[in-house]
Amino acid sequence: MDEASPPSEPRSPEPPAVAPLDAPHPVLAAAVAFGMFITLGAVTQLLNPAFGVWFTEVFIFLGLAWVVLRQAGFRPTVYTGLTPFLGPPALFGFLLGVANFFAVVVPIQFLAQWVAPAWVREMFDASRLFEGQTPVELALLLGGVSVAAPLCEEFFFRGLFQRALTPPAPASPWRALIITSVVFSAFHLDPVGFLARVELGLLFGWLFLRTGSLWPGIAAHAANNIVSSALFLAATHSGLAKDAGTDDVTDWRAVLGLALVGWSALLGLRAASQHFPSIWGRGAPAGDEEVRATKSVPLFAVQILPWVLLATLSLVGLAVVDGRGVSLSVYDVQHPVTPLKKDADPALQAERKALQQLRVAVRKGQAPMERYEEERLRQSEAYGPPDKKKPSR
Repeated sequence: MDEASPPSEPRSPEPPAVAPLDAPHPVLAAAVAFGMFITLGAVTQLLNPAFGVWFTEVFIFLGLAWVVLRQAGFRPTVYTGLTPFLGPPALFGFLLGVANFFAVVVPIQFLAQWVAPAWVREMFDASRLFEGQTPVELALLLGGVSVAAPLCEEFFFRGLFQRALTPPAPASPWRALIITSVVFSAFHLDPVGFLARVELGLLFGWLFLRTGSLWPGIAAHAANNIVSSALFLAATHSGLAKDAGTDDVTDWRAVLGLALVGWSALLGLRAASQHFPSIWGRGAPAGDEEVRATKSVPLFAVQILPWVLLATLSLVGLAVVDGRGVSLSVYDVQHPVTPLKKDADPALQAERKALQQLRVAVRKGQAPMERYEEERLRQSEAYGPPDKKKPSR
């Protein structure tokens, strides 16, 4: 008779397999962002440039990316590398952004302006954004360019778009990096600055890949914008920008000197990175388990509702605080005038300057709206686009 076999030990139940999260859809997110950018973003910047910059960055780039990541079941700040904050990599990124501006961006932009026709440079002159702004609006604009744009655009383009496009190792991440840089530059709708912004996108994306953190790219982005804005304001304050003719391009010797200084700084930063490896942070983005949301994903309507409410309240606030300015901007859109070239006839420049001064007075409540409307209509009929000009008898 066979001996009874000992009872087998009960097996412990295996933990249920965790289903992998679906990656965000970067192409769809970019398409939606671009549609919102050229519609809602363009309208808000026409109503008030300073307000529009903040509105675009916060509610289109940051808000859209946040909702997309939450809907996909991720922790947005961890997935994008926004947390944790690492000081040494951020400082290194800032210094790298300053050096790169002089070493690479300035020469590329110099060549682009040298090749581009004068009418193209005039059409895509970003410095017009700063014209006619009050001190408060100028401060808001500078804050938007130096703070909001680096944070929100890096969150969207590098944190969401580039990471979602990047294949898992050991596949190469360079294709995703290049595509992201081109899309990032294309969003700015500036053919003259296209190559320079592609280079910047490559730098910001490389920092994201190298450090696993979003902060070095944010800091480099902020450094680039701060230096370029400071140089423009310094030139404007000294009168150099006003005295420069339409066909004037920066002296090549100055560009060469700045490039040499920038490349010297880049070599110094490279040497410093070899002696202080902590500036590279952890060197890789957070893993799948780290980026997974610990709470259940709320309904899409629940996620988007706070952003819609805040955007609506901000628009209402703009109408309350600057109702006259909004009305003036709407009237300006309805009755456009062709921007004057920098070498335009002095009489025309004086006439346009008088119109701007009248606009400022109306906005402050020191002159009636009707007076500005009459003068704006007259100049629109005289100097506006062909379809707006009064036909000659």
